[in-house]
Amino acid sequence: MKRWFVVQTQPNSEVRASVNLDRQGFEAYLPRYLKQRRHARKIEQVARPLFPNYLFVRLDTGRDRWRSVNGTFGVNRLVSLGEAPISLPEGVVEAIRSREDESGLIALLPPIFSPGQRVEILEGPMAMCTGLVQQMPDNDRVVLLLDMLGRQVRVTIRCAGVAAA
Repeated sequence: MKRWFVVQTQPNSEVRASVNLDRQGFEAYLPRYLKQRRHARKIEQVARPLFPNYLFVRLDTGRDRWRSVNGTFGVNRLVSLGEAPISLPEGVVEAIRSREDESGLIALLPPIFSPGQRVEILEGPMAMCTGLVQQMPDNDRVVLLLDMLGRQVRVTIRCAGVAAA
């Protein structure tokens, strides 16, 4: 019976490993999501692996030549306990696939903060400052109250730029 297993890839070789596993006749699955990337003063959306350095492969260990997975270009190793690879519980990969949109990318939910929650700013000139959430006007922005120079200042920032403190 075919089950899903975890493959550890070489750094930044997830796509290479997936393509090479497919060429060998294995069913490989690399979940990806859209990540916002800043480069040269431009912000762009790029597809990145949901689990960096890992992907999934579907095998029947009794029938398939699963040891050849370890010799595939881009693959570091098949995650194993001793000599035998460890299969994932039923439904894990299917649950991940159910979150895919029409383009095959995983739809991530924005972080949800509640009013009064303490958060830390992760980016920009106020990085490492902490403040209190006042409100979330939409799914992409959050309004914070920061203590600056003895008074509270309202700051609006992207949700991706803050994390729970």
